[in-house]
Amino acid sequence: MNILSFLPSHINAAFTTVAAVAYFAVAAATTVHILLHKDDVKSAIAWIALVFLSPFIGSVMYVFLGINRVRRKGARLRKKGGILDKYTKRQKAEIYNNLSIQKKQLINFGINIYGQQFSAGNGIEPLVNGTEAYPVMVEAIKNAKKEVLVESYIFDSDCETDKFIEAFAAAAENGASIKVLIDAIGTLSLFTRSIERKLKSVKGLEYAVFLPPRIPIALPFVNLRNHRKIMIVDGETAFFGGMNLSAENTLITDEKKGVQDITFKIEGAVIDQLAQIFEDDWRFVTGKHMRSCSERTVYGYKGAIAARVIPDGPDNNSGRIELTLQCMINEAEKKILIVTPYFLPESGILTAVEMAAMKGVKVEIIIPEKTDHILMNWAMEPNFARLLGKGVKIYRTPRPFDHSKICVIDDEWIFIGSANWDVRSFKLNFEAGMEIISPELAGKLTAVVEEKKKNAKQTKIEDSVNLPILKRLRNNAARLLTPYY
Repeated sequence: MNILSFLPSHINAAFTTVAAVAYFAVAAATTVHILLHKDDVKSAIAWIALVFLSPFIGSVMYVFLGINRVRRKGARLRKKGGILDKYTKRQKAEIYNNLSIQKKQLINFGINIYGQQFSAGNGIEPLVNGTEAYPVMVEAIKNAKKEVLVESYIFDSDCETDKFIEAFAAAAENGASIKVLIDAIGTLSLFTRSIERKLKSVKGLEYAVFLPPRIPIALPFVNLRNHRKIMIVDGETAFFGGMNLSAENTLITDEKKGVQDITFKIEGAVIDQLAQIFEDDWRFVTGKHMRSCSERTVYGYKGAIAARVIPDGPDNNSGRIELTLQCMINEAEKKILIVTPYFLPESGILTAVEMAAMKGVKVEIIIPEKTDHILMNWAMEPNFARLLGKGVKIYRTPRPFDHSKICVIDDEWIFIGSANWDVRSFKLNFEAGMEIISPELAGKLTAVVEEKKKNAKQTKIEDSVNLPILKRLRNNAARLLTPYY
């Protein structure tokens, strides 16, 4: 029974009038904010529709999920410039001389997206799965003498990560400064925070939580996540990519719980660019300024690889990683390899991939047969038919879940990092990517991808076209929700 029926008619009418006026006032104010601050037309239309079709609820959802409150100052000037600025013309030429005109234009375009110069003379080694990566990481931390910086979306509390806690203690005994930054949503829950207790137990270790789940203060930020994975030891060795810290990364034969992944051991001056990201994130979370010892490190020649780091996140509106990847795809001449746990980009990337395939570029996308999110499994499906119809090849790898992130263009151009190929990574998460020029590393990564393809199932166009209508409706509905999971 309607509670208003108990009220006198004139009070009932007045209440209805006040509610209607309040609804239109709130909806109008919310719409004004959307029009002023939402650059993406489709996103703006969707939010405005929700605001008017769901009285009050739509406005509340926009306040908590649609407004980006995170703003940080741009990268500050540092005394230590990019290594290219210190190298001779001959050393700069090592990067440029063997590149085609298109690739040189790609470099110029990328620097206009984000003005970070390439660093020359780096060594980068792929480490496949936690079984290969974790022992190398732990050993590096144990031997640290100056500094250990760790930033991870997920830092589980388990028997495998206990080895990292022990390594932190050993580094602290050596006199190293240790700082650990974890994401509130990725690592913590409201009731289980045991990794915090373990971090607190290490004397001399400082840790911080990105946007901790304090209700109601943190609710407006719950949709913004720090998805970066960076580890730097003594400013001389770094580990970077998409691999979290969890025992799941060592269970590579466990089809239910295991996670396959890849990270990269890095030596050379590009580490200083990674350190700048950590410094900015640490300052944002703690309010404290810090300077990594990488700024004072003199880097010699560690290898023939040129690389640069591209940070991205909701504190800038440029979509740096998405634009960089789209440009790389547009400039591809022979071959595109994409390995990602989730492939659900917006139309710009999808169109670029289709056009590359249509002009004769060999395009291969390797994704898991089943991800760790059932909604994502459904949401990715609607795009398959259009991609397969244009000649793109899609391979689905069996369990255990493959969380690897690799992009190789024309056997020399590489993009690695924490970002998935989906709206959340491109628009909402704080991510970090690395653009690399190296035919040798490209060859190694292509070999890794070929191993993945051996057990993969190639998707056929009829698999997508002939889906029952109810499944197609389910999949398209799931696609609409992808920014929120």
